[in-house]
Formats: sequence, structure tokens, C-alpha cells
Amino acid sequence: MLLDKCIEDSKEKSRKGLVILSSKKKIGFLSDPKYMKYKGFETVDTAKPYFELMCLPFSESADKPCFRSTVHENGNMQKGFVLYYTNQCPFTAKYVPMLENMARIKGIDFHAIHIQSIEEAQNAPTPFTTFSLFFNGEFVTHEILSEKNFEKILVSKGL
Repeated sequence: MLLDKCIEDSKEKSRKGLVILSSKKKIGFLSDPKYMKYKGFETVDTAKPYFELMCLPFSESADKPCFRSTVHENGNMQKGFVLYYTNQCPFTAKYVPMLENMARIKGIDFHAIHIQSIEEAQNAPTPFTTFSLFFNGEFVTHEILSEKNFEKILVSKGL
């Protein structure tokens, strides 16, 4: 019902359409792609490893949105772990310092980049700016990690 209200409100305000972030299959913190397709949304762009930009255009002449090139070009990223995050989720205030401290104690390169403006978010190398962790330029996860889950990732990377 909330989505229906959002669609109705957007049409009344003469917007060109709605855009959401999803994935090929249902994944935590992303919109359910089956439901979005049922509501008329279509996939208009994709980004590795599983992100999909879905759009519900309100007219056939509306331009199709797409991810910025920075989402597809993360080759210049620092080595080690790089975390991009915002204050959108209150849990980042707790877990980001924990992960930074854990990495520091273990002597692991860890760079936390706090996104604080629209421009920084739009130019980030990830479409999910709430929390996106990379290792040596490769995307690892968009889910906020506890120390236990971060430890599992460290082990999987041989660290």
C-alpha cells in the first residue's frame, strides 16, 4: 500500500517516474524485484555484483535513468578494505568504529569513507551508499557487519 501511495503522489506531482534499487533476487535491504515487476517497474541498468536499477516511467517518452560511470569503474580504489557509508542507517555509528578498531588491532588496511553530501553519494563507486565494503577494489557486501561477520570475511580473505 505504501508503494501505491508513493506512485500516486509522484504522478500527482507530475514526476517523470519512480526509481528504486533492487537485485536479481530478493536480498536484504533492497527492494523485492518480483514485487516491483508486478507493480510495473522494469530493470534499466545493472551494476556488479547484483544491483539493479528499476524504474517505473510515467510516460513512454521519459528518459531511462542509469548508474553513474563511477559505479562501474572502481579500479582506482585503495588497497585493503574500503568502506563507503552514510548516516542513513543509525547502526553505522556503532559498527563502523568497531570494524575500524578491529582492523587496526589486526594491522589490516581499512579505510572508512563517510559520505556526507549528495554529490559524494552520486559519485561513489557503489549504488548502495548506506554501507558498501570493498576489498582490493572488489565488492564484498552491502550488509552492515558485526565483528563476528567481519572476522569471517577476514578469514575468507586469508587475513
